Amino acid sequence: MILFYVYMLKCSDNTLYTGYTVNLEARINSHNKGKASKYTRGRLPVELVYYEELSSKSEALKRECAIKKLTRDEKLELIKRS
Repeated sequence: MILFYVYMLKCSDNTLYTGYTVNLEARINSHNKGKASKYTRGRLPVELVYYEELSSKSEALKRECAIKKLTRDEKLELIKRS
């Protein structure tokens, strides 16, 4: 069974980035090489601060969208509780 991951990164400027992937380690490495997203490219290095495992792409995309709608304080609370 393939697992899907929703994750949050803390960027070097203290902003948070949320995304999803099927290979968490490879995706973080891609971010830190500047090859994964325009947003993180200029904010390197990034650090994984939160992730969730989900069983389908649909669930992962819905959860990613829900997390992106949270306020920064709500995201920080989610990170703290993990």
